[in-house]
Amino acid sequence: MGLDFVKPYKLDSLRVLGTVGEPINEVAWNWYNENIGKKKCPIVDTYWQTETGGIMLSPLAGITKTKPGFATLPLPGIQPAIVDEAGKELLGNNVDGKLCFKFPWPGIIRTTYGNHQRCKETYFDVYKGYYFTGDGCRRDEDGYYRITGRVDDVIKVSGHLLGTAEIENAINQHPDIVESAVVGFPHEIKGWGIYAFVICDHERKDTDALKKEIIDTVTKFMGSIAKPDKIQIVTGLPKTRSGKIMRRILRKIAENDLENLGDTSTLLDPSVVEEIKKGAIR
Repeated sequence: MGLDFVKPYKLDSLRVLGTVGEPINEVAWNWYNENIGKKKCPIVDTYWQTETGGIMLSPLAGITKTKPGFATLPLPGIQPAIVDEAGKELLGNNVDGKLCFKFPWPGIIRTTYGNHQRCKETYFDVYKGYYFTGDGCRRDEDGYYRITGRVDDVIKVSGHLLGTAEIENAINQHPDIVESAVVGFPHEIKGWGIYAFVICDHERKDTDALKKEIIDTVTKFMGSIAKPDKIQIVTGLPKTRSGKIMRRILRKIAENDLENLGDTSTLLDPSVVEEIKKGAIR
């Protein structure tokens, strides 16, 4: 069923590395593998949601052959489906679409407290007969699954719909960038502009040169339409304790709507928000 059974590790000395929260890009995956795992530890790149009640896609440590940036294959009993805009399942490999699941599992969400209708509309009514994750997904030539980001995380720039995850992945190809987050902001000419928050792995005093290098990198991988209009260098990003970037907060900052950031006390490091607010580009 697509599993590549190999024996690259001695089970008596097995150490497993995990990654959760956000789709991991290839640069981060390779750094993790080389610097933390010393190329000796299987990386379990897990895909799951609070609503799924457990892991859905993941390599089996020491068994599944891994690929940088891929959650690889569904766990036993899990039946993923990639569908197009009309909800038609895309069969075979080398397809891109929206990730759904087509058969229930023990941990599936059954309701939302106080608002059952919203639960039904969000997860079960979008595509009839499927649980809709809200995530974009690619299935490659080997049948491996790669999460491409939230499908609602798109920016319409000059009539072109651009996925924020794709732009972030392009930015992260720059050797000095360890992580980034991209959001849209109102632009008087293009409709929406691209605002990038980036973390550099070391301090660079030539920030203007760094920003030009980032723009050149994005242009190389995605074309000039995807180059950021604003680039803010930060030391951290607002994340939940489970590792998810709170892009809602970044959008408000990019739009200069600083009075409506919501509750930030539950973030892993709330002080990061204040730092980003002070350095925001206007």
